[in-house]
Amino acid sequence: MSEASHGVDLLPVVALLGAGVVAVPLFRRLGLGSVLGYLAAGIAMGPFGLKIIAEPSTALHVAELGVVMFLFVIGLEMRPARLWAMRGQIFGLGAAQVGLCALLLTGVGIATGFPVAPSFVAGAGFVLTSTAIVMQILQERKRLSEPDGQKMVSILLFEDLAIVPLLILVTFLAPVAPGHAGGIDWVAVAVGLGCLAGLILAGRYLLNPMFALLANAQAREVMTAAALLVVLGAAWVMQLGGLSMAMGAFLAGVLLSESHFRHQLEADIEPFRGILLGLFFLAVGMSLDLGVVAANWRMIAFYVAAYMIVKAAAIYAVARVMKSDHAEALERAVFMAQGGEFAFVLYGAAAAAGIITGEQNAMLTAIVILSMVLTPLTIIGLKYIMPKKTQNMDGMDAPREDEGHVLIIGFGRIGQVASQLVMAAGHKVSTIDNDVEMIRTAGEYGFKVYYGDGGRLDILHAAGAHHARAVLVCVDKPDEALKIVELMKAEFPLIPVLTRAFDRYQALKLVEAGVDFQIRDTFESALVLGRKTLETLGEDEDTIAEMTDAVRERDETRFEIELTGGLEAGKRIFHGGADYLSRRRRAEQETGIVS
Repeated sequence: MSEASHGVDLLPVVALLGAGVVAVPLFRRLGLGSVLGYLAAGIAMGPFGLKIIAEPSTALHVAELGVVMFLFVIGLEMRPARLWAMRGQIFGLGAAQVGLCALLLTGVGIATGFPVAPSFVAGAGFVLTSTAIVMQILQERKRLSEPDGQKMVSILLFEDLAIVPLLILVTFLAPVAPGHAGGIDWVAVAVGLGCLAGLILAGRYLLNPMFALLANAQAREVMTAAALLVVLGAAWVMQLGGLSMAMGAFLAGVLLSESHFRHQLEADIEPFRGILLGLFFLAVGMSLDLGVVAANWRMIAFYVAAYMIVKAAAIYAVARVMKSDHAEALERAVFMAQGGEFAFVLYGAAAAAGIITGEQNAMLTAIVILSMVLTPLTIIGLKYIMPKKTQNMDGMDAPREDEGHVLIIGFGRIGQVASQLVMAAGHKVSTIDNDVEMIRTAGEYGFKVYYGDGGRLDILHAAGAHHARAVLVCVDKPDEALKIVELMKAEFPLIPVLTRAFDRYQALKLVEAGVDFQIRDTFESALVLGRKTLETLGEDEDTIAEMTDAVRERDETRFEIELTGGLEAGKRIFHGGADYLSRRRRAEQETGIVS
Protein backbone atom coordinates (compact mmCIF):
# COMPACT_ATOMS: atom_id res chain seq x y z
CA MET A 1 0.00 0.00 0.00
CA SER A 2 2.84 2.36 0.88
CA GLU A 3 4.54 1.77 -2.46
CA ALA A 4 1.30 2.25 -4.35
CA SER A 5 0.65 5.55 -2.60
CA HIS A 6 4.02 6.80 -3.76
CA GLY A 7 3.70 5.51 -7.32
CA VAL A 8 3.54 8.99 -8.86
CA ASP A 9 6.41 11.36 -8.13
CA LEU A 10 4.89 14.83 -8.29
CA LEU A 11 8.01 16.67 -7.12
CA PRO A 12 9.40 17.33 -10.63
CA VAL A 13 6.04 18.63 -11.82
CA VAL A 14 5.56 20.85 -8.77
CA ALA A 15 9.16 22.09 -9.02
CA LEU A 16 8.84 23.00 -12.71
CA LEU A 17 5.55 24.81 -12.21
CA GLY A 18 6.92 26.60 -9.15
CA ALA A 19 10.09 27.64 -10.97
CA GLY A 20 8.08 29.05 -13.86
CA VAL A 21 5.63 30.85 -11.57
CA VAL A 22 8.50 32.50 -9.66
CA ALA A 23 11.03 33.14 -12.44
CA VAL A 24 8.81 34.47 -15.22
CA PRO A 25 7.13 37.35 -13.31
CA LEU A 26 10.49 38.22 -11.74
CA PHE A 27 12.33 38.37 -15.07
CA ARG A 28 9.50 40.28 -16.74
CA ARG A 29 9.51 42.79 -13.89
CA LEU A 30 13.25 43.22 -14.41
CA GLY A 31 12.59 43.85 -18.10
CA LEU A 32 14.35 40.63 -19.20
CA GLY A 33 11.30 38.93 -20.73
CA SER A 34 9.52 35.66 -20.01
CA VAL A 35 11.71 33.55 -22.33
CA LEU A 36 14.87 34.25 -20.35
CA GLY A 37 12.93 33.58 -17.14
CA TYR A 38 11.93 30.12 -18.36
CA LEU A 39 15.46 29.34 -19.59
CA ALA A 40 17.02 30.42 -16.27
CA ALA A 41 14.47 28.38 -14.31
CA GLY A 42 15.25 25.36 -16.51
CA ILE A 43 18.99 25.66 -15.86
CA ALA A 44 18.28 25.89 -12.11
CA MET A 45 16.01 22.78 -12.13
CA GLY A 46 18.18 20.66 -14.44
CA PRO A 47 20.90 18.08 -13.86
CA PHE A 48 23.54 20.82 -13.50
CA GLY A 49 21.49 22.90 -11.05
CA LEU A 50 19.31 21.51 -8.27
CA LYS A 51 19.15 18.13 -10.09
CA ILE A 52 15.37 17.89 -9.67
CA ILE A 53 15.05 16.76 -13.31
CA ALA A 54 17.63 14.12 -14.18
CA GLU A 55 16.57 13.48 -17.81
CA PRO A 56 15.66 16.79 -19.49
CA SER A 57 15.52 15.14 -22.91
CA THR A 58 12.26 13.42 -21.91
CA ALA A 59 10.67 16.73 -20.93
CA LEU A 60 11.98 18.33 -24.13
CA HIS A 61 10.23 15.77 -26.34
CA VAL A 62 6.90 16.47 -24.63
CA ALA A 63 7.49 20.22 -24.51
CA GLU A 64 8.07 20.38 -28.27
CA LEU A 65 4.28 20.12 -28.50
CA GLY A 66 4.17 23.71 -27.23
CA VAL A 67 5.94 24.85 -30.40
CA VAL A 68 3.58 22.64 -32.41
CA MET A 69 0.49 24.26 -30.87
CA PHE A 70 2.00 27.74 -31.24
CA LEU A 71 2.39 27.17 -34.98
CA PHE A 72 -1.20 25.91 -35.18
CA VAL A 73 -2.50 29.14 -33.63
CA ILE A 74 -0.32 31.18 -36.02
CA GLY A 75 -1.74 29.13 -38.90
CA LEU A 76 -5.29 30.01 -37.81
CA GLU A 77 -4.40 33.66 -38.41
CA MET A 78 -2.95 32.92 -41.87
CA ARG A 79 -5.79 32.52 -44.33
CA PRO A 80 -4.72 30.86 -47.60
CA ALA A 81 -5.20 34.12 -49.50
CA ARG A 82 -2.98 35.93 -47.02
CA LEU A 83 -0.38 33.17 -47.16
CA TRP A 84 -0.42 33.32 -50.95
CA ALA A 85 0.08 37.09 -50.77
CA MET A 86 3.18 36.44 -48.61
CA ARG A 87 4.71 33.97 -51.08
CA GLY A 88 7.23 36.54 -52.30
CA GLN A 89 8.52 37.13 -48.77
CA ILE A 90 8.52 33.44 -47.85
CA PHE A 91 10.36 32.14 -50.92
CA GLY A 92 12.22 35.33 -51.81
CA LEU A 93 13.31 36.96 -48.56
CA GLY A 94 13.36 33.64 -46.70
CA ALA A 95 15.45 31.82 -49.30
CA ALA A 96 17.90 34.72 -49.61
CA GLN A 97 18.46 34.89 -45.85
CA VAL A 98 18.80 31.13 -45.34
CA GLY A 99 21.11 30.75 -48.34
CA LEU A 100 23.50 33.57 -47.41
CA CYS A 101 23.59 32.63 -43.72
CA ALA A 102 24.29 28.96 -44.52
CA LEU A 103 27.11 29.93 -46.87
CA LEU A 104 28.80 32.30 -44.42
CA LEU A 105 28.40 30.06 -41.36
CA THR A 106 29.80 27.11 -43.30
CA GLY A 107 32.72 29.36 -44.15
CA VAL A 108 33.30 30.02 -40.43
CA GLY A 109 33.71 26.29 -39.79
CA ILE A 110 36.01 25.77 -42.77
CA ALA A 111 38.11 28.81 -41.82
CA THR A 112 38.65 27.40 -38.34
CA GLY A 113 39.94 24.06 -39.64
CA PHE A 114 36.91 21.75 -39.82
CA PRO A 115 36.02 19.65 -42.91
CA VAL A 116 33.31 20.84 -45.28
CA ALA A 117 30.56 18.39 -44.27
CA PRO A 118 30.68 19.02 -40.47
CA SER A 119 31.07 22.76 -41.13
CA PHE A 120 27.97 22.75 -43.31
CA VAL A 121 25.91 20.80 -40.78
CA ALA A 122 27.00 23.07 -37.93
CA GLY A 123 26.29 26.24 -39.90
CA ALA A 124 23.02 25.04 -41.45
CA GLY A 125 21.71 24.04 -38.02
CA PHE A 126 22.47 27.49 -36.62
CA VAL A 127 20.74 29.12 -39.61
CA LEU A 128 17.40 27.75 -38.37
CA THR A 129 16.20 30.50 -36.05
CA SER A 130 14.20 29.66 -32.94
CA THR A 131 10.56 29.92 -34.02
CA ALA A 132 9.45 29.67 -30.39
CA ILE A 133 11.60 32.56 -29.15
CA VAL A 134 10.97 34.96 -32.03
CA MET A 135 7.23 34.28 -32.14
CA GLN A 136 6.93 34.65 -28.37
CA ILE A 137 8.78 37.99 -28.39
CA LEU A 138 6.74 39.29 -31.34
CA GLN A 139 3.53 38.25 -29.61
CA GLU A 140 4.51 39.86 -26.30
CA ARG A 141 5.29 43.09 -28.16
CA LYS A 142 2.11 42.83 -30.28
CA ARG A 143 4.16 42.90 -33.47
CA LEU A 144 2.94 39.75 -35.25
CA SER A 145 0.53 41.63 -37.50
CA GLU A 146 2.88 44.53 -38.32
CA PRO A 147 4.76 44.54 -41.66
CA ASP A 148 8.21 43.92 -40.13
CA GLY A 149 6.75 41.19 -37.91
CA GLN A 150 5.15 39.56 -40.95
CA LYS A 151 8.51 39.48 -42.72
CA MET A 152 10.07 37.65 -39.79
CA VAL A 153 7.16 35.20 -39.77
CA SER A 154 7.69 34.59 -43.50
CA ILE A 155 11.37 33.82 -42.95
CA LEU A 156 10.56 31.47 -40.08
CA LEU A 157 8.07 29.62 -42.29
CA PHE A 158 10.71 29.14 -44.97
CA GLU A 159 13.18 27.89 -42.36
CA ASP A 160 10.60 25.37 -41.14
CA LEU A 161 10.26 24.19 -44.74
CA ALA A 162 14.06 24.10 -45.13
CA ILE A 163 14.50 21.43 -42.47
CA VAL A 164 13.24 18.84 -44.97
CA PRO A 165 15.88 19.38 -47.72
CA LEU A 166 18.54 19.83 -45.01
CA LEU A 167 17.74 16.39 -43.56
CA ILE A 168 17.92 14.97 -47.09
CA LEU A 169 21.34 16.61 -47.53
CA VAL A 170 22.52 15.06 -44.27
CA THR A 171 21.61 11.64 -45.68
CA PHE A 172 23.45 12.49 -48.90
CA LEU A 173 26.57 13.72 -47.05
CA ALA A 174 26.74 10.73 -44.71
CA PRO A 175 29.79 8.47 -45.11
CA VAL A 176 28.85 5.38 -47.10
CA ALA A 177 29.27 2.25 -45.00
CA PRO A 178 30.56 -0.91 -46.72
CA GLY A 179 27.72 -2.83 -48.30
CA HIS A 180 25.29 0.12 -48.14
CA ALA A 181 24.24 2.33 -51.01
CA GLY A 182 24.52 6.08 -50.46
CA GLY A 183 22.37 8.91 -51.80
CA ILE A 184 18.81 10.01 -51.33
CA ASP A 185 16.08 7.69 -50.09
CA TRP A 186 13.45 8.41 -52.72
CA VAL A 187 10.93 6.14 -51.01
CA ALA A 188 11.13 8.32 -47.90
CA VAL A 189 10.64 11.43 -50.07
CA ALA A 190 7.55 9.87 -51.65
CA VAL A 191 6.15 8.96 -48.22
CA GLY A 192 6.69 12.53 -47.07
CA LEU A 193 4.91 14.00 -50.07
CA GLY A 194 2.06 11.49 -49.64
CA CYS A 195 1.61 12.49 -45.98
CA LEU A 196 1.58 16.15 -46.99
CA ALA A 197 -1.06 15.56 -49.67
CA GLY A 198 -3.17 13.46 -47.30
CA LEU A 199 -3.10 16.16 -44.64
CA ILE A 200 -4.22 18.81 -47.14
CA LEU A 201 -7.09 16.65 -48.40
CA ALA A 202 -8.24 15.83 -44.86
CA GLY A 203 -8.13 19.47 -43.85
CA ARG A 204 -10.00 20.52 -46.95
CA TYR A 205 -12.86 18.03 -46.85
CA LEU A 206 -13.10 16.37 -43.42
CA LEU A 207 -12.38 18.87 -40.64
CA ASN A 208 -15.31 21.29 -41.08
CA PRO A 209 -17.96 18.53 -41.24
CA MET A 210 -16.38 16.86 -38.21
CA PHE A 211 -16.47 20.04 -36.11
CA ALA A 212 -20.03 20.77 -37.24
CA LEU A 213 -21.11 17.33 -36.05
CA LEU A 214 -19.36 17.77 -32.70
CA ALA A 215 -20.73 21.29 -32.22
CA ASN A 216 -24.28 19.96 -32.57
CA ALA A 217 -23.57 17.62 -29.65
CA GLN A 218 -23.16 20.73 -27.43
CA ALA A 219 -20.32 19.08 -25.45
CA ARG A 220 -17.55 21.59 -24.81
CA GLU A 221 -15.02 19.01 -23.63
CA VAL A 222 -15.46 17.06 -26.88
CA MET A 223 -14.68 20.19 -28.94
CA THR A 224 -11.52 20.71 -26.87
CA ALA A 225 -10.51 17.08 -27.39
CA ALA A 226 -11.18 17.41 -31.13
CA ALA A 227 -9.01 20.53 -31.32
CA LEU A 228 -6.13 18.68 -29.65
CA LEU A 229 -6.74 15.70 -31.95
CA VAL A 230 -6.41 17.90 -35.05
CA VAL A 231 -3.19 19.56 -33.87
CA LEU A 232 -1.45 16.44 -32.63
CA GLY A 233 -2.79 14.31 -35.49
CA ALA A 234 -1.44 16.75 -38.10
CA ALA A 235 1.92 16.84 -36.30
CA TRP A 236 2.04 13.03 -36.16
CA VAL A 237 1.21 12.63 -39.86
CA MET A 238 4.01 15.02 -40.82
CA GLN A 239 6.42 13.28 -38.44
CA LEU A 240 5.42 9.96 -40.01
CA GLY A 241 6.48 11.39 -43.36
CA GLY A 242 9.81 12.56 -41.97
CA LEU A 243 8.74 16.21 -42.00
CA SER A 244 8.44 18.92 -39.34
CA MET A 245 5.70 18.43 -36.71
CA ALA A 246 5.40 22.21 -36.36
CA MET A 247 4.88 22.58 -40.10
CA GLY A 248 2.07 20.01 -39.96
CA ALA A 249 0.32 21.92 -37.19
CA PHE A 250 0.79 25.19 -39.08
CA LEU A 251 -0.70 23.69 -42.22
CA ALA A 252 -3.70 22.38 -40.25
CA GLY A 253 -4.19 25.88 -38.84
CA VAL A 254 -4.10 27.44 -42.31
CA LEU A 255 -6.65 24.92 -43.59
CA LEU A 256 -8.98 25.83 -40.69
CA SER A 257 -8.34 29.60 -40.86
CA GLU A 258 -11.51 30.22 -42.86
CA SER A 259 -13.58 27.75 -40.87
CA HIS A 260 -16.55 28.88 -38.80
CA PHE A 261 -14.84 27.26 -35.81
CA ARG A 262 -11.61 29.28 -35.94
CA HIS A 263 -12.20 31.34 -32.78
CA GLN A 264 -13.41 28.31 -30.83
CA LEU A 265 -10.35 26.27 -31.83
CA GLU A 266 -7.96 29.07 -30.90
CA ALA A 267 -9.58 29.47 -27.50
CA ASP A 268 -9.52 25.69 -26.84
CA ILE A 269 -5.84 25.31 -27.77
CA GLU A 270 -4.54 28.46 -26.06
CA PRO A 271 -4.18 27.09 -22.48
CA PHE A 272 -2.28 24.00 -23.66
CA ARG A 273 -0.11 26.09 -25.99
CA GLY A 274 0.95 28.47 -23.24
CA ILE A 275 1.79 25.77 -20.70
CA LEU A 276 3.68 23.54 -23.14
CA LEU A 277 5.58 26.42 -24.71
CA GLY A 278 6.74 27.46 -21.26
CA LEU A 279 7.74 23.85 -20.58
CA PHE A 280 9.69 23.86 -23.87
CA PHE A 281 11.82 26.79 -22.74
CA LEU A 282 12.29 25.15 -19.33
CA ALA A 283 13.43 21.93 -21.03
CA VAL A 284 15.87 23.82 -23.27
CA GLY A 285 17.40 25.41 -20.18
CA MET A 286 17.67 22.00 -18.48
CA SER A 287 19.34 20.53 -21.60
CA LEU A 288 22.30 22.89 -21.35
CA ASP A 289 25.23 20.61 -20.47
CA LEU A 290 27.30 22.81 -18.18
CA GLY A 291 29.96 20.07 -18.00
CA VAL A 292 30.58 20.34 -21.75
CA VAL A 293 30.53 24.14 -21.52
CA ALA A 294 33.09 24.15 -18.67
CA ALA A 295 35.42 21.71 -20.47
CA ASN A 296 35.30 23.60 -23.80
CA TRP A 297 34.32 27.10 -22.74
CA ARG A 298 36.82 28.94 -24.93
CA MET A 299 35.76 27.15 -28.12
CA ILE A 300 32.06 27.40 -27.28
CA ALA A 301 32.29 31.11 -26.40
CA PHE A 302 34.12 31.77 -29.69
CA TYR A 303 31.56 29.96 -31.84
CA VAL A 304 28.57 31.49 -30.03
CA ALA A 305 29.97 34.96 -30.71
CA ALA A 306 31.16 34.16 -34.24
CA TYR A 307 27.95 32.47 -35.35
CA MET A 308 25.68 35.14 -33.88
CA ILE A 309 27.71 38.03 -35.31
CA VAL A 310 28.08 36.50 -38.79
CA LYS A 311 24.43 35.48 -38.93
CA ALA A 312 23.27 38.92 -37.76
CA ALA A 313 25.48 40.59 -40.38
CA ALA A 314 24.04 38.36 -43.13
CA ILE A 315 20.46 39.04 -42.02
CA TYR A 316 21.13 42.78 -41.95
CA ALA A 317 22.67 42.66 -45.45
CA VAL A 318 19.75 40.72 -46.93
CA ALA A 319 17.25 43.06 -45.29
CA ARG A 320 18.96 46.14 -46.71
CA VAL A 321 19.16 44.60 -50.18
CA MET A 322 15.43 43.88 -49.92
CA LYS A 323 14.86 47.60 -49.23
CA SER A 324 14.25 47.54 -45.48
CA ASP A 325 15.45 50.65 -43.66
CA HIS A 326 18.36 50.61 -41.21
CA ALA A 327 16.19 50.32 -38.09
CA GLU A 328 14.10 47.43 -39.41
CA ALA A 329 17.16 45.55 -40.71
CA LEU A 330 19.02 46.00 -37.41
CA GLU A 331 16.06 44.83 -35.38
CA ARG A 332 15.56 41.74 -37.54
CA ALA A 333 19.26 40.90 -37.30
CA VAL A 334 19.19 40.98 -33.48
CA PHE A 335 15.85 39.16 -33.19
CA MET A 336 16.93 36.28 -35.45
CA ALA A 337 20.65 35.93 -34.68
CA GLN A 338 20.24 32.83 -32.49
CA GLY A 339 20.02 29.17 -33.41
CA GLY A 340 16.78 27.29 -32.88
CA GLU A 341 15.07 24.12 -31.80
CA PHE A 342 15.29 22.50 -35.26
CA ALA A 343 19.08 22.54 -34.95
CA PHE A 344 18.76 19.79 -32.33
CA VAL A 345 16.96 17.63 -34.91
CA LEU A 346 19.55 18.31 -37.61
CA TYR A 347 22.54 17.73 -35.31
CA GLY A 348 21.00 14.51 -34.00
CA ALA A 349 20.49 13.23 -37.55
CA ALA A 350 24.07 14.22 -38.50
CA ALA A 351 25.49 12.44 -35.44
CA ALA A 352 23.49 9.31 -36.29
CA ALA A 353 24.77 9.48 -39.86
CA GLY A 354 28.39 9.78 -38.72
CA ILE A 355 28.99 13.30 -40.06
CA ILE A 356 29.73 14.70 -36.59
CA THR A 357 30.81 12.95 -33.39
CA GLY A 358 28.80 12.70 -30.19
CA GLU A 359 31.07 15.25 -28.50
CA GLN A 360 30.65 17.69 -31.39
CA ASN A 361 26.86 17.22 -31.19
CA ALA A 362 26.94 18.12 -27.48
CA MET A 363 29.08 21.20 -28.14
CA LEU A 364 26.91 22.40 -31.04
CA THR A 365 23.79 21.89 -28.92
CA ALA A 366 25.37 23.97 -26.14
CA ILE A 367 26.25 26.70 -28.66
CA VAL A 368 22.65 26.88 -29.89
CA ILE A 369 21.19 26.91 -26.36
CA LEU A 370 23.55 29.67 -25.22
CA SER A 371 22.60 31.74 -28.27
CA MET A 372 18.95 31.30 -27.29
CA VAL A 373 19.75 32.38 -23.72
CA LEU A 374 21.60 35.47 -24.98
CA THR A 375 18.83 36.58 -27.36
CA PRO A 376 16.60 38.31 -24.76
CA LEU A 377 19.70 40.14 -23.45
CA THR A 378 20.75 41.30 -26.92
CA ILE A 379 17.21 42.52 -27.56
CA ILE A 380 17.36 44.56 -24.36
CA GLY A 381 20.64 46.06 -25.56
CA LEU A 382 19.09 46.78 -28.95
CA LYS A 383 17.01 49.67 -27.61
CA TYR A 384 20.18 51.59 -26.80
CA ILE A 385 21.47 51.49 -30.39
CA MET A 386 18.19 51.61 -32.32
CA PRO A 387 17.62 54.89 -34.15
CA LYS A 388 14.40 56.66 -33.25
CA LYS A 389 11.70 55.93 -35.80
CA THR A 390 10.06 58.84 -37.59
CA GLN A 391 6.82 58.20 -39.38
CA ASN A 392 6.43 59.53 -42.89
CA MET A 393 2.89 60.94 -43.08
CA ASP A 394 3.11 62.11 -46.72
CA GLY A 395 -0.04 61.09 -48.52
CA MET A 396 -1.54 59.65 -45.33
CA ASP A 397 -5.03 60.64 -44.25
CA ALA A 398 -5.68 61.44 -40.62
CA PRO A 399 -7.09 58.51 -38.65
CA ARG A 400 -10.86 58.21 -38.85
CA GLU A 401 -13.10 57.43 -35.91
CA ASP A 402 -14.63 54.47 -37.72
CA GLU A 403 -11.32 52.58 -37.82
CA GLY A 404 -11.68 49.34 -35.86
CA HIS A 405 -14.45 46.79 -35.95
CA VAL A 406 -17.82 45.99 -34.45
CA LEU A 407 -18.25 42.60 -32.80
CA ILE A 408 -21.73 41.09 -33.14
CA ILE A 409 -22.53 38.16 -30.84
CA GLY A 410 -25.50 36.20 -32.18
CA PHE A 411 -26.68 36.20 -35.78
CA GLY A 412 -30.40 35.59 -35.38
CA ARG A 413 -33.18 37.92 -36.45
CA ILE A 414 -31.83 40.94 -34.55
CA GLY A 415 -28.17 40.39 -35.40
CA GLN A 416 -28.87 40.00 -39.12
CA VAL A 417 -30.68 43.32 -39.43
CA ALA A 418 -28.33 45.25 -37.13
CA SER A 419 -25.26 44.00 -38.99
CA GLN A 420 -26.60 45.21 -42.32
CA LEU A 421 -26.90 48.76 -40.99
CA VAL A 422 -23.38 48.72 -39.58
CA MET A 423 -21.86 47.28 -42.77
CA ALA A 424 -23.86 49.68 -44.96
CA ALA A 425 -22.09 52.54 -43.16
CA GLY A 426 -18.72 51.04 -44.11
CA HIS A 427 -17.71 49.66 -40.72
CA LYS A 428 -15.90 46.34 -40.37
CA VAL A 429 -17.96 43.64 -38.67
CA SER A 430 -16.91 40.40 -36.98
CA THR A 431 -19.74 38.03 -36.06
CA ILE A 432 -19.79 34.94 -33.83
CA ASP A 433 -22.59 32.47 -33.10
CA ASN A 434 -22.80 28.96 -31.65
CA ASP A 435 -25.63 27.70 -33.85
CA VAL A 436 -24.08 25.58 -36.60
CA GLU A 437 -27.15 25.58 -38.83
CA MET A 438 -27.46 29.36 -38.56
CA ILE A 439 -23.79 29.76 -39.51
CA ARG A 440 -24.22 27.48 -42.49
CA THR A 441 -27.36 29.33 -43.65
CA ALA A 442 -25.67 32.71 -43.21
CA GLY A 443 -22.80 31.50 -45.39
CA GLU A 444 -25.22 30.67 -48.18
CA TYR A 445 -26.27 34.33 -48.19
CA GLY A 446 -22.70 35.65 -48.21
CA PHE A 447 -22.30 36.40 -44.49
CA LYS A 448 -19.12 35.27 -42.73
CA VAL A 449 -20.03 34.09 -39.24
CA TYR A 450 -17.53 32.35 -36.92
CA TYR A 451 -18.38 29.63 -34.47
CA GLY A 452 -17.91 30.62 -30.84
CA ASP A 453 -19.59 30.96 -27.47
CA GLY A 454 -19.77 34.65 -26.56
CA GLY A 455 -20.18 33.75 -22.89
CA ARG A 456 -16.54 32.60 -22.69
CA LEU A 457 -13.82 35.15 -22.01
CA ASP A 458 -11.26 33.28 -24.12
CA ILE A 459 -13.63 33.35 -27.09
CA LEU A 460 -14.21 37.09 -26.63
CA HIS A 461 -10.43 37.64 -26.63
CA ALA A 462 -10.00 35.48 -29.73
CA ALA A 463 -12.78 37.40 -31.50
CA GLY A 464 -11.08 40.73 -30.68
CA ALA A 465 -13.59 42.09 -28.15
CA HIS A 466 -10.81 44.02 -26.40
CA HIS A 467 -10.09 45.94 -29.65
CA ALA A 468 -13.70 46.43 -30.77
CA ARG A 469 -15.25 49.88 -31.12
CA ALA A 470 -18.60 48.43 -30.06
CA VAL A 471 -20.08 45.04 -29.14
CA LEU A 472 -23.66 44.12 -30.08
CA VAL A 473 -25.18 41.31 -28.02
CA CYS A 474 -27.96 39.77 -30.13
CA VAL A 475 -28.28 36.26 -28.67
CA ASP A 476 -31.74 34.73 -28.23
CA LYS A 477 -31.54 33.47 -24.63
CA PRO A 478 -31.97 36.17 -21.94
CA ASP A 479 -29.66 34.52 -19.40
CA GLU A 480 -26.88 34.17 -22.00
CA ALA A 481 -27.21 37.83 -23.00
CA LEU A 482 -26.98 38.93 -19.36
CA LYS A 483 -23.92 36.74 -18.81
CA ILE A 484 -22.17 38.22 -21.84
CA VAL A 485 -22.93 41.80 -20.77
CA GLU A 486 -21.65 41.13 -17.23
CA LEU A 487 -18.49 39.53 -18.63
CA MET A 488 -17.86 42.37 -21.07
CA LYS A 489 -18.33 45.06 -18.42
CA ALA A 490 -16.12 43.22 -15.95
CA GLU A 491 -13.26 42.59 -18.41
CA PHE A 492 -13.60 45.43 -20.96
CA PRO A 493 -15.43 48.26 -19.13
CA LEU A 494 -14.53 50.90 -21.72
CA ILE A 495 -15.96 49.02 -24.72
CA PRO A 496 -19.55 50.14 -25.52
CA VAL A 497 -22.00 47.23 -25.21
CA LEU A 498 -25.39 47.43 -26.93
CA THR A 499 -27.92 44.63 -26.63
CA ARG A 500 -31.45 43.43 -27.31
CA ALA A 501 -33.68 42.66 -24.35
CA PHE A 502 -36.19 39.84 -24.41
CA ASP A 503 -38.63 41.62 -22.10
CA ARG A 504 -38.95 44.38 -19.51
CA TYR A 505 -37.57 42.26 -16.67
CA GLN A 506 -34.42 41.44 -18.64
CA ALA A 507 -34.02 45.07 -19.68
CA LEU A 508 -33.87 46.06 -16.00
CA LYS A 509 -31.26 43.38 -15.32
CA LEU A 510 -29.15 44.52 -18.28
CA VAL A 511 -29.14 48.12 -17.09
CA GLU A 512 -28.10 46.97 -13.63
CA ALA A 513 -25.25 45.03 -15.27
CA GLY A 514 -23.98 48.26 -16.86
CA VAL A 515 -25.07 47.87 -20.48
CA ASP A 516 -24.61 51.06 -22.50
CA PHE A 517 -27.81 50.64 -24.49
CA GLN A 518 -30.66 48.13 -24.49
CA ILE A 519 -33.80 47.85 -26.60
CA ARG A 520 -36.68 45.47 -25.99
CA ASP A 521 -37.44 43.19 -28.92
CA THR A 522 -41.10 44.17 -29.24
CA PHE A 523 -41.28 47.78 -28.08
CA GLU A 524 -40.32 49.69 -31.23
CA SER A 525 -42.16 47.28 -33.54
CA ALA A 526 -45.27 47.55 -31.33
CA LEU A 527 -45.16 51.37 -31.56
CA VAL A 528 -44.88 51.20 -35.35
CA LEU A 529 -47.81 48.77 -35.47
CA GLY A 530 -49.87 51.06 -33.22
CA ARG A 531 -49.06 54.09 -35.38
CA LYS A 532 -50.13 52.23 -38.51
CA THR A 533 -53.38 51.23 -36.78
CA LEU A 534 -54.17 54.86 -35.91
CA GLU A 535 -53.38 55.84 -39.48
CA THR A 536 -55.79 53.17 -40.72
CA LEU A 537 -58.47 54.51 -38.38
CA GLY A 538 -58.12 57.99 -39.90
CA GLU A 539 -56.21 59.84 -37.19
CA ASP A 540 -54.14 62.80 -38.41
CA GLU A 541 -50.34 62.71 -38.32
CA ASP A 542 -50.00 65.25 -35.48
CA THR A 543 -52.28 63.24 -33.20
CA ILE A 544 -50.47 60.01 -34.05
CA ALA A 545 -47.08 61.59 -33.33
CA GLU A 546 -48.32 63.12 -30.07
CA MET A 547 -49.79 59.83 -28.86
CA THR A 548 -46.64 57.94 -29.79
CA ASP A 549 -44.47 60.42 -27.89
CA ALA A 550 -46.81 60.19 -24.90
CA VAL A 551 -46.60 56.39 -24.78
CA ARG A 552 -42.82 56.47 -25.19
CA GLU A 553 -42.46 59.07 -22.42
CA ARG A 554 -44.72 57.11 -20.09
CA ASP A 555 -42.71 53.94 -20.72
CA GLU A 556 -39.43 55.73 -19.95
CA THR A 557 -40.87 57.15 -16.72
CA ARG A 558 -42.15 53.77 -15.68
CA PHE A 559 -38.79 52.18 -16.46
CA GLU A 560 -36.94 54.71 -14.27
CA ILE A 561 -39.33 53.97 -11.38
CA GLU A 562 -38.88 50.24 -11.82
CA LEU A 563 -35.09 50.53 -11.74
CA THR A 564 -35.27 51.64 -8.12
CA GLY A 565 -38.53 50.13 -6.91
CA GLY A 566 -38.92 46.95 -8.94
CA LEU A 567 -41.52 45.85 -11.47
CA GLU A 568 -44.46 46.35 -9.06
CA ALA A 569 -43.57 50.02 -8.55
CA GLY A 570 -44.39 50.95 -12.14
CA LYS A 571 -47.95 49.64 -12.09
CA ARG A 572 -49.46 52.96 -10.96
CA ILE A 573 -48.76 54.63 -14.32
CA PHE A 574 -49.55 51.58 -16.45
CA HIS A 575 -53.05 52.36 -17.72
CA GLY A 576 -54.96 53.44 -20.82
CA GLY A 577 -53.33 55.90 -23.17
CA ALA A 578 -56.39 58.19 -23.56
CA ASP A 579 -56.58 59.00 -19.85
CA TYR A 580 -52.84 59.60 -19.68
CA LEU A 581 -52.90 61.80 -22.79
CA SER A 582 -55.82 63.92 -21.54
CA ARG A 583 -54.12 64.51 -18.20
CA ARG A 584 -50.90 65.43 -20.02
CA ARG A 585 -52.72 67.98 -22.19
CA ARG A 586 -54.40 69.56 -19.13
CA ALA A 587 -50.99 69.86 -17.44
CA GLU A 588 -49.55 71.57 -20.53
CA GLN A 589 -52.46 74.07 -20.66
CA GLU A 590 -52.07 74.90 -16.97
CA THR A 591 -48.30 75.45 -17.13
CA GLY A 592 -48.14 76.83 -20.64
CA ILE A 593 -45.32 74.40 -21.40
CA VAL A 594 -45.63 72.07 -24.35
CA SER A 595 -43.33 69.00 -24.11
